[in-house]
Amino acid sequence: MFVLSPTTVWNPSALETRSSPKRVFGRIALLPRRGARVGLWLRVLVESQPLRFISALLPFVVAMFVWPHLALPIAQAPLAMVIVIGFVELKVFRISEDDRKKIISEEDADRVLDTLRFRAQAALRKISADRDFRNEEIILVVEQSELARITPLTLVSVQTGMPTPEVLALEPDEIAMLSTSLFDADMTEHDLLRANLRDGEPLRSYAFDARGVSAHARLAARMRKPKTMTAEAL
Repeated sequence: MFVLSPTTVWNPSALETRSSPKRVFGRIALLPRRGARVGLWLRVLVESQPLRFISALLPFVVAMFVWPHLALPIAQAPLAMVIVIGFVELKVFRISEDDRKKIISEEDADRVLDTLRFRAQAALRKISADRDFRNEEIILVVEQSELARITPLTLVSVQTGMPTPEVLALEPDEIAMLSTSLFDADMTEHDLLRANLRDGEPLRSYAFDARGVSAHARLAARMRKPKTMTAEAL
C-alpha cells in the first residue's frame, strides 16, 4: 500500500485534477519519493506496460544471441511475439472473467467492502477532526492495480472537490494513520483485490461530510495536538 499525496511523490504536479476522485493507474507515472521501499519501486515498475512487454520479449533476444544464425527469422516472427505478449498479459498477470467470480464469494466480497467503508469513514472522521474541518467534504480514494497474480499495489489518497478538486497534502501522522488503519490480518489488500476483481471495479471512494464530526471528536483532536503557547493565546 502506498499513500498518495503531493508530499510522497517526486512529481506532485501530476496529481493535479479537475474532478474527484482522481484515477492514477494508466493515467500518470507514479514516482515515490526518496525513502520508499525497494519492493514498492519494483512493484511500481511492473505496473509499466512497456516494461512488461519488453520482459515478455526477452526470450527472443536471448535466443538471437544463443543462435545467431536464427536471428533474422526470429526478428521476423511478429506473430509469435504478439502471442507471447498476449499470454503474459492475459494469463500470467490477469485472470479470466469466469475465474473472477470464483476467487471470492459475493457474501465475502460484500463483507470486505463493508469493512473498508467503515474504516474509511473512521479515518476521514479523524482527519476532519484533527484539521478542524467544518463544512468540507473529503473523499478517501482506494485504487488498486488490476494485475491479479502478483503482490497487490494499492494507492490510497484523500481528495476533495471543494472549493477546487485536489489531492490533499497529508501530514506524516496522517500518512501513518492511513497506513495502519485500513488493512490488517482480518482484511488484507489481497482480500480487497479479490473483491475488486469480482466486481471489475479497481477504484473505491468514500465521501465524508465534516459536519458529521461530533463535538467529542473535535475536543479529542484538540487534546491530541501539542500544547504550545502563542502570542494570540496570551
